[in-house]
Amino acid sequence: MTQTELETILHEGEEYQLEFKENVNSDLSKEMVAFANSSGGRILIGIDDDSKLKGVSINNELKSRIQTIANDCDPRIDIRLETFQNVLIIHVPEGTEKPYRCNKGFYIRNGANSQKMDTGQIVNFVQQEGRIKFDEQIKVKTNYKKIFKPELLKTFLKIANIPQIMGDEDILRNLNVLNKDNLYLNNAGILFFTEKPGDYINQCIVTCGLYKGTEKIHILDRKDINADFITTINEAIIFLTKHLNVSYKIESIQRQDILEIPEIALREAVINAVTHRNYFEDGANVMIEIFDDRVEISNPGGLPKGLEPKDFGKKSVRRNPLIANLFQRVRFIEKMGTGINRMKQEVLNAGLQEPQYEFTGFFTILFKRPIAEKVEEINNKLGDKLGDKLGDRLGDKLGDTELKILELIFLDKNISITKLSEKVGVSTTAIENNLNKLKEKGILKRIGKPKTGHWEIIKPD
Repeated sequence: MTQTELETILHEGEEYQLEFKENVNSDLSKEMVAFANSSGGRILIGIDDDSKLKGVSINNELKSRIQTIANDCDPRIDIRLETFQNVLIIHVPEGTEKPYRCNKGFYIRNGANSQKMDTGQIVNFVQQEGRIKFDEQIKVKTNYKKIFKPELLKTFLKIANIPQIMGDEDILRNLNVLNKDNLYLNNAGILFFTEKPGDYINQCIVTCGLYKGTEKIHILDRKDINADFITTINEAIIFLTKHLNVSYKIESIQRQDILEIPEIALREAVINAVTHRNYFEDGANVMIEIFDDRVEISNPGGLPKGLEPKDFGKKSVRRNPLIANLFQRVRFIEKMGTGINRMKQEVLNAGLQEPQYEFTGFFTILFKRPIAEKVEEINNKLGDKLGDKLGDRLGDKLGDTELKILELIFLDKNISITKLSEKVGVSTTAIENNLNKLKEKGILKRIGKPKTGHWEIIKPD
């Protein structure tokens, strides 16, 4: 410390990482644990609460007393002492074994004060620090035989390629989802091996939504998935593939379906959301949302403790290690944490924009749909005779439903009226009416027979 720095400190006063004490007293321990439980800080001995420099007699006895106070905290706090003139500075680092407590209780910094935590705050704090793992806890104290579904375990073992050479009970214990004494499934066991885990853990439900346009105003389809986690992942992918556009590629004698956003990338995002959400937050679900211009997959809780945005995709931190381990056993995820990079590469290989990530109270992965590029291609095909670009909705010439129909036909010239109805979100009668309008405008025609033919977008002369 320098004289200039000391003068600045005296002028500005106490703050989040700075505490003044005129002398060493019984309150010192609570200031230490408050800093250790927060972001660290400094305690200056020899300055009173009014920021007046009083000074203190610094000797080995005083230093030893302070060190003893730090050692008596639980866990012990590794402090560093610094002397400047007649001020003793205690450097308290942010703790790596939170929460810390002293004989007065658990404290945390709140502005320029050290605040004692009550029981609820302590529980929340421990959860946020990752010291308590949700997936390892037992919430449902019911004998596992009353809620466990053996067929789900058989499916799990088959996918994981694990031979069933033991009884169900022993296998569940080896998977670390069944406690030894009371025969209760822990939360991970509930999530993987009961038929409707949302009946016991309501925050495990995954909500899928399809919206008209780019805002959450008009809902065209919704599905709340309350199923074991393997089924949940599969049903979420079914919802996505149902509502996203598919094109086709003929190789040899087989037709290959190509989803507008690679299914592998979507699957990685869904698994990531289910695996890493904060299950201690029970006011929101994992959300899978489809808009005209994007797909968003989000989970409550933001990034896990210890993972910064700059490290995302480079470093792997598991908020729910047991859930992650079970997904790893069925090869839904890799232990090395390569899923985010694989997802990114799949999207880039498909010629799409790199996924975008948002880190707030939620963690969101956003996939841009390739609609803008497709609209431009349709516009080139239609030419300028129709007026303004399709991206500007052709002025007053085409309605939203007509534009959506053209986009879908451009992607799949064999698409049926029923499929168009599902994708656009209107009745088959409305689809037929709009198709007739497009025919009348000279934009669209039907080639071949009704059941075996295909659509063709006409480029005007």
